[in-house]
Amino acid sequence: MTWFRAGSRVAKLAIRRTLSNSGSYEARRRLLPWQNRHFHTTLCKSKAPVPCPVSLSRITDSVLDGTSSVYLEGLQRAWEADPNSVDESWDNFFRNFVGHQASTSPGVSGQTIQESMRLLLLVKAYQVNGHMKAKLDPLGLEERAIPDDLDPCLYGFSEADLDREFFLGVWRMAGFLAENRPVQTLLSILTRLEQAYCGTIGYEYMHIADRNRCNWLRDKIETPTPMQYNNKRREVILDRLIWSTQFENFLATKWTAAKRFGLEGGETLIPGMKEMFDRAADLGVESIVIGMSHRGRLNVLGNVVRKPMRQIFSEFSGGTKPVEEVGGLYTGTGDVKYHLGTSYDRPTRGGKRIHLSLLANPSHLEAVDPVVVGKTRAKQYCSSDADRTKNMAVLIHGDGSFAGQGVVFETLHLSALPNYTTGGTIHIVVNNQVAFTTDPMSGRSSQYCTDVAKALSSPIFHVNADDMEAVVHVCELAAEWRQTFHSDVVVDLVCYRRFGHNELDEPSFTQPKMYKVIRNHPSALTIYQNKLLESGQVTKEDIERIQNKVNSILNEEFVASKDYVPQKRDWLSSHWSGFKSPEQISRILNTGVKPEILKSVGKAVTALPETFKPHRAVKKNYEQRAQMIETGEGIDWAVAEALAFATLLVAGNHVRLSGQDVERGTFTHRHSVLHDQETGEKYCPLDHIMENQDEEMFTVSNSSLSEFGVLGFELGYSMESPNALVIWEAQFGDFANGAQVIFDQFLSSGESKWLRQTGLVLLLPHGYLGQGPEHSSARLERFLQMSDDNPVAIPEMDPTHRKQIQECNWQVVNVTTPANYFHVLRRQLHREFRKPLIVMAPKNLLRHKECKSNLSEFDDVQGQPGFDKQGTRFKRLIKDQNDHSDLEEGIRRLVLCSGKLYYELDEERRNVEAKDVAICRVEQLCPFPYDLIQRELKRYPNAEIVWCQEEPMNMGAYSYIAPRLCAAMKSLSRGTIDDIKYVGRAPSASTATGFPQVHEKEQSEILHNAVQPEPIEYLTSSEARAYLSKTKQ
Repeated sequence: MTWFRAGSRVAKLAIRRTLSNSGSYEARRRLLPWQNRHFHTTLCKSKAPVPCPVSLSRITDSVLDGTSSVYLEGLQRAWEADPNSVDESWDNFFRNFVGHQASTSPGVSGQTIQESMRLLLLVKAYQVNGHMKAKLDPLGLEERAIPDDLDPCLYGFSEADLDREFFLGVWRMAGFLAENRPVQTLLSILTRLEQAYCGTIGYEYMHIADRNRCNWLRDKIETPTPMQYNNKRREVILDRLIWSTQFENFLATKWTAAKRFGLEGGETLIPGMKEMFDRAADLGVESIVIGMSHRGRLNVLGNVVRKPMRQIFSEFSGGTKPVEEVGGLYTGTGDVKYHLGTSYDRPTRGGKRIHLSLLANPSHLEAVDPVVVGKTRAKQYCSSDADRTKNMAVLIHGDGSFAGQGVVFETLHLSALPNYTTGGTIHIVVNNQVAFTTDPMSGRSSQYCTDVAKALSSPIFHVNADDMEAVVHVCELAAEWRQTFHSDVVVDLVCYRRFGHNELDEPSFTQPKMYKVIRNHPSALTIYQNKLLESGQVTKEDIERIQNKVNSILNEEFVASKDYVPQKRDWLSSHWSGFKSPEQISRILNTGVKPEILKSVGKAVTALPETFKPHRAVKKNYEQRAQMIETGEGIDWAVAEALAFATLLVAGNHVRLSGQDVERGTFTHRHSVLHDQETGEKYCPLDHIMENQDEEMFTVSNSSLSEFGVLGFELGYSMESPNALVIWEAQFGDFANGAQVIFDQFLSSGESKWLRQTGLVLLLPHGYLGQGPEHSSARLERFLQMSDDNPVAIPEMDPTHRKQIQECNWQVVNVTTPANYFHVLRRQLHREFRKPLIVMAPKNLLRHKECKSNLSEFDDVQGQPGFDKQGTRFKRLIKDQNDHSDLEEGIRRLVLCSGKLYYELDEERRNVEAKDVAICRVEQLCPFPYDLIQRELKRYPNAEIVWCQEEPMNMGAYSYIAPRLCAAMKSLSRGTIDDIKYVGRAPSASTATGFPQVHEKEQSEILHNAVQPEPIEYLTSSEARAYLSKTKQ
């Protein structure tokens, strides 16, 4: 929409014509010829419609809630009788207008209280619904009904009122309603309202309940005169827009048949982002983490984050694998060029430097959102940014995905939670007005794609992307909002997509009308150049000079790309310096702790303040924990975990545990945060391990009821620094599949695709206890299926040369003792590399009488039970506990199992006195402990080999274990896969039965079959071969 000048003859004539129409009021509006340029109206008489009366009992309402003259007159009479009988805002309102009428010019003296109120309501209507009249669609295709409440006639104003002067002062209001604004004519007021709210920017902020925030925005929006940039700024903006546009043109010219998901139609995003970052840097931001999907990603990489153009061009030409200057070669499997990320220290227009990180993202459009926010929060911790003003997240969305993908709201929902907030995220929606081939009317139920953000009281700035300076203005305003109020803000960049979903797609199949307009629509650069040329602020020579400079640099980079060889990987940031790639051997470190440290931290994690009054059951629990530390016996799961956390903390590491109900623990076992039963005060013993301990050094936090968003957040958090143990715990392991995208696209493959290491730990409660199909299985089989260790080739297992864990994508464990849990957690940080850890966490073992450890199993003292020839560390396999020798020829069966099933098998073995059955626990399933399995096979040369599990045959570890166990057996000439016997549940579509009696029967059969005296024929070799061959297909 054309912004018209206040007081201009054309504008005044249009407004007069609009307001001079006479006739009866009609509910149906009529569009007048000049309406598209100026005001919307209805047919009405000059006299205002009679308002509905409102009860005087509502006289305590706020000033902007008034709706009728009858109501207003009642308020005035009540105020005249007793000023204290009305709301304070009304008291100030009446004082202002009564006093103002007595002391101002005759032009104002005729202003009645009723007219004042109606004018206030008209201003409010523009603030609320002005965006509905704004010209946001650069293609002019959008058809929107203009709200009737933007019609001045609705409020009783006529042409005769245009030159009358009105005063608009309201107590504690800003903008047009500020008390210090001068008297203005109605024409001037209406003209400026149109300019502010109905131009190429549509503001939505009146859903925000905070008056101060709304007033701040009004001061920014409702300025006395429209925003203007000087010539110097405009030349910078033009330069940046030329870079954005010619970058896309260059790629299109050189690689005509390549997919690049270009930014044509939305090129103003690049200058907008640059101006936003410059403004943010001026306001104190030092680092920005960016997340976005593929649309325009290459342009952002090249022009905003400054990834070398030659590297981008090299990737278009096929690229070459990077060569490391020193040490081995670590390249991974790579990813397509429009998924990759990078980082750079970029100089700003104001002379500062700002660190930019663009995270790698899969094609799952919004999946990166919580990862970016989590990484930003971690940066804030690592840089002691307690005010959250130095590190900021920026997320760039698509219109279809912002409205349609649930992880967007999951991420927004984290924004104000104490242990997840980052002080506000700036969201930029690149609104192509079409999602792939789906029109907005089919892709969302709301008017705008950004409406979801209203739930968080975030301001939303809709802007026509063809108006370059309007884009810059809202981008700068978004940065100012974030730095002022530390909350989320949304910029809706309404643009178009000049080509299809990709450059090889034909969009006219599904949007013929839109693309007929697009083919003839000028680019944003053409529009902005013409504007500057018409104003005389630049010349054609100026434009040509900039274009020639950009083309020259692009061509130079293209030539250099032919010989480009990637160098040191940018993932090796300062925090990760010295960490090893999979091709560099890392030392295996012990995880035992000195006894005196264990005792010291043990007392700290079990001590409570004398004045603190916990629940009596919790108090008893802590007294029992203190006794465990004192005696060094009977250490249970919760104490082992607390000791692992505490010993890492005293070594200077950061520990963070997050998930649903983790403070208490789903199974009422952890009690890491205690509540005073009288005051409600909270106390966390792990926050008091050391004197003057940073309150965030140990963080345990109940999360929102989200898996996808929260796990993504913790993944991002874990990527920032290797010196942090970051853990996400599922309420039940079964619910983890709500975050499957994070497992598939990030956690299992991120290091291979993007060379990004993470030591994130997942605790997934798993175990069959008769609780039905949704509370039994953490889907162990899925994690093992995604493991990339070779099932038929045994790797180097010598401890001095072993790189087995370094070379696999993650670790999957199902530990059975508190001590082993302690060591596997500590092992995550006692390494020169990082790998994700998937833990099948126990449920009934948390209180199982046999599942205890002695404190000596945690220490590093030679000769203690947990110490072996290599020291004290995590045991990948726990041998049979019957003190067998290195050679036991009399054992007829070796049962291999994992997890809590061991305790049930051991009890059954004792009950039937099956002393010729050995039971070994495979604590680490992936990577497979070939060396320890071979050791046990040698120990029991005559034993029948059995894999026993409680999951159905098509689930659990069987499909993963069988080929690897077979490889170990073949290496010792112990047989083939036909010699592996299976004991467990039959194949099933459901993870578990919902009938308790059936569960008990199935469980009893498993235990009986595993230790039965007869040879096991539960699964014949032909059945095993058939099943395993099926799983490999």
